[in-house]
Amino acid sequence: MTGGKAKQEAVAVFEEVVDLDEAVQALLDAGFEEADLSLLADRATVERKLGHTYAKVDDLVDEPATPRLAYRRPADPAANEGRMIGSLTWAPPLIAAGGVVASTGIVTGLVIGAAVAGTLAASVLGHVIDRRHADWLQEQLDAGGILLWVQLKDEDMAAAALSILTRHAAHDVHVHDIPHGG
Repeated sequence: MTGGKAKQEAVAVFEEVVDLDEAVQALLDAGFEEADLSLLADRATVERKLGHTYAKVDDLVDEPATPRLAYRRPADPAANEGRMIGSLTWAPPLIAAGGVVASTGIVTGLVIGAAVAGTLAASVLGHVIDRRHADWLQEQLDAGGILLWVQLKDEDMAAAALSILTRHAAHDVHVHDIPHGG
């Protein structure tokens, strides 16, 4: 993979989101970076880019033109809850400060309203993003699984990736060359 050899990547198909999550965590623990990981783009994007439909994700495993998304860790629900609770804990001091500073209830109401609206907007946006992510994962599962590609820098990384991907219940685990310019 170095010294003139073609670049390579490992690829696997996952049938369960939990297996994908565990494999990704194991890859990160083994020294891979999030930038080394990519997932299949949504169906509409794939079909628009390739110019044809596909029945199963297995048809796309080794297709070099398949559009991908950079892997990003899903939002941590506990962190979202922490932000919501945190916003509720600073609201009373904010209300008190607003009451002291403002001589009328209008300013206090505006301050409180802005704080609550910001918290609620962030919560709603988080739920919309989570729903879109869940729908995207389900779309892939319905087509046979979730594709994960792992960029490899050397033979040791290839061996580690194959071992991890196989251990976490993936199928169609293998390494292939990345075409030049891919």
